Amino acid sequence: MLSNAFLIAIKEIKRNLLRSFLTILGIVIGVASVIAMVMIGDGTTANVQQSISKLGTNMLTLRVGQERRGPPREDNSAKPFTEGDINAIKNELQNIKAVAAENSSRMNVVYGNKSNTASVIGTSNDYFIIKDWEVTQGRVFDEYEENSGKSSCIIGTTIVKQLFGDENPIGVNIRLKNISCNVIGVLKSKGAAAFGNDQDEIVIVPLKMFQQKIKGDKDISSILISITDGKYIENAKLEITSLMQERRAVKLEEPDNFHIRDMQDLLSTMTSTTKMLTYLLGSIAGISLLVGGIGIMNIMLVSVTERTREIGTRLAIGAMENEVLLQFLVESIVLATLGGIIGIFLGLGIGYITVNIMDLPFILNSQIILISFVFSTLIGVFFGYFPARKAARLNPIDALRYE
Repeated sequence: MLSNAFLIAIKEIKRNLLRSFLTILGIVIGVASVIAMVMIGDGTTANVQQSISKLGTNMLTLRVGQERRGPPREDNSAKPFTEGDINAIKNELQNIKAVAAENSSRMNVVYGNKSNTASVIGTSNDYFIIKDWEVTQGRVFDEYEENSGKSSCIIGTTIVKQLFGDENPIGVNIRLKNISCNVIGVLKSKGAAAFGNDQDEIVIVPLKMFQQKIKGDKDISSILISITDGKYIENAKLEITSLMQERRAVKLEEPDNFHIRDMQDLLSTMTSTTKMLTYLLGSIAGISLLVGGIGIMNIMLVSVTERTREIGTRLAIGAMENEVLLQFLVESIVLATLGGIIGIFLGLGIGYITVNIMDLPFILNSQIILISFVFSTLIGVFFGYFPARKAARLNPIDALRYE
């Protein structure tokens, strides 16, 4: 009985293809929108995760002053860190992979008649370990350069492109304000960070050089700490907090004059935000599925009216009400399911093209595809039931008299 109802449903759909297509158009658009939106959202989430991971793995940032929202900035309300703080973290705490100071300033970098604004960072070789950043040309700082404050620097690929073009920058002197600095290395490109800033627009110099020739003091504004494994991060935060409270003479009743930022916290916050937006957009797009369901119900009601005499004939020769009900319900489900299948392929196509245009990772979410398909089928059942019930309850005599 079910197979026969299915064959009749296919025959009725083929009899008026244009109307059938217009009937399922809402389902097609709804399913395609949901799948495309979720694909774009998942790609965005993965892109954010990749961008944040570029900032460093298992990294903690120790900053002066109490925590404040917004972009990182210096806090003059608390005393700066010292090299003694760095050595204490290295020598007194466990599960520490690398520790590096990070003093930074934004300034013009000049070579010949070309210039470019860049972030100039004073630090040590541990910085490259913490940030998981390779030097693809040249070398890192040697011991003499780190300890003496010699004017050497390692530059990012954006600086190379802007100032040197195709010229080899190794061994060439650039100018940071009025300071001549010898280029000893070029960093591997990292591209844009999660917040859109160019990570390759950077010049890295030895900490002592930054302190002596750029900043003019021995202060350290922030300390980067890499933990050997992610499972030790929470314990490391507690140990660092305790050590800094002791070294910075923070009394029991006083608030800390420093704070720790965890990259995992930032990653979790950004990921949850993008996922929430993804499913919000997907839910909004899913409203069109309900609109498509209403369209199916309207057309099925029209179909019942058009086929009233046919229904009356079937009932008069002995067809049961549940057989007529099944016939129209199957037709509604076939229409909705067909719309769901077309919508899935259309959504995948739109999503694939869009993520490629936006340069996002392509992530196939099989769960949302299954949910969209099942939901479109349920739409057919829900919105097809009322027209099917109306057809099944027709009076055979009245139906045969219908013109």
